[in-house]
Amino acid sequence: MSKLLECTNLTKKYGGLTALNRVSFTLDSGKMIGLLGPNGSGKTTFIKILAGLLVPDEGSIYIDGHAPGVESKKVVAYLPDNHFINSYMTVRQIIDYFKDFYEDFREERALKMLSELGISEDARLKSLSKGNKEKVALILIMSRDAKLYVLDEPIAGVDPATRDYIISTIINNYNPEASVIISTHLITDIESVLDEVIFIQNGEILLKEDVDTIRNEKNKSVDELFREVFRW
Repeated sequence: MSKLLECTNLTKKYGGLTALNRVSFTLDSGKMIGLLGPNGSGKTTFIKILAGLLVPDEGSIYIDGHAPGVESKKVVAYLPDNHFINSYMTVRQIIDYFKDFYEDFREERALKMLSELGISEDARLKSLSKGNKEKVALILIMSRDAKLYVLDEPIAGVDPATRDYIISTIINNYNPEASVIISTHLITDIESVLDEVIFIQNGEILLKEDVDTIRNEKNKSVDELFREVFRW
């Protein structure tokens, strides 16, 4: 295991609002991490900085030794919380686009997962159900051999069967030497696959802990501790 992510005094402001306030922590490779907090806690801002879509106002962040930019984007696979693909494209066109854009994209892996779902390469994205659109988006991201997968609300708004498929796809298809950061409110659905959790509120880290430590030392599930910390 090696250090994959290092944040030091990471700060981001929007006018008078501080979205991230001097956030500092490190993450190792080979981990499944839950990034958990209420709405407006700073999760999406942090994720967008990881993905190179936002620039911090202060502090530093290094991903596999690279500051966010061209080199870091080569090792980060980012799934946003909204649709990011042109709905008029066919599944085949989307696969070709990803294959051309990302050197680490594994076409055979994507085609295998699509075949298992019975999703045609000729189908236009706009013709698919919400659940299948979510699956296609996830398949594209998980077909990369990235070092860090960053998934923003990957199981929100879909039925339980689709959630199960998404979670199993994440577990079975990510590079085992990589790490996965999952932001979600549906803690009970992902708790069993997590190695670590980060609780964030008002742009500050309240807790960063191994899941086993929470269960053994606090005698609580992650969901129970989350509700206690945030008084849900």
